[in-house]
Amino acid sequence: MVGYFGTETQQRLQALAESNADFIARTPGACQIGRMMGCDDPERFGWDRIDAILERDSYLGFRMISPAKAEEIREHLAKRNFRLDLWNVFLADRRSAAAACEAIVAAGLPEGLAEARTPTQPEDTMTTAIQALIGRCGIVPFSGSMLVGACGPARTVAIADGTGEIVAAAHGYMPHNASSPYHRHAWGGLAAVSEALRGRGLGSAVNARMLLRVLHDLGATHVYELASATNEPSRRMIAACGLRLEPTLVCGMAVPDTGARFTR
Repeated sequence: MVGYFGTETQQRLQALAESNADFIARTPGACQIGRMMGCDDPERFGWDRIDAILERDSYLGFRMISPAKAEEIREHLAKRNFRLDLWNVFLADRRSAAAACEAIVAAGLPEGLAEARTPTQPEDTMTTAIQALIGRCGIVPFSGSMLVGACGPARTVAIADGTGEIVAAAHGYMPHNASSPYHRHAWGGLAAVSEALRGRGLGSAVNARMLLRVLHDLGATHVYELASATNEPSRRMIAACGLRLEPTLVCGMAVPDTGARFTR
């Protein structure tokens, strides 16, 4: 499993998540965050284990938790000099997401643009070009192994211009193990569009294509995406693809309380 990308810290965390893939798959309460170790049920995962990971890694992701549980996590972290950064959850069942996304795909792409081939190798030029675009958009990418599905079921979609340059990309995968109530929920994200081509609907176009892939190819019953409270462009794009704000769930990331937000 190769193709780590980003800063030294980002690559170290990607490597830790990938090297623990078997542990994540079999451990109740664990989930595959991609960027780092992750948890979708602190009680089942264990607070001692959470503390040990934070001691080792300084970061830990939390997925699909209630606002009340988020407050409990926040209080726990504050005593250990960590904070919890949160993202809103947007959720849709298969039917709702597919209807919205199929309409977007049917509208086609702007002239001169086409869907690129699916990346299959963690370190080839296609994969690294996708990672570079995502990084330029202020989003911490996944490793090449995650993007091509070497760490578990996943789909990455990219759009290219007439010269072959990657101008938009998005990724989806199945984060939750068999013990989780979200086992058949797919996560979608990493939606990125070249700055020169923004405002032309490419975000919705690439996101819709990715969501249809995870629904059809991976057998997801639901899809969810994340956006911060202030990221209006992402929130509009996600809503256009049929996902709706789910107020009973949030996702978060434990980070050192003096550090910057890990990703957009």
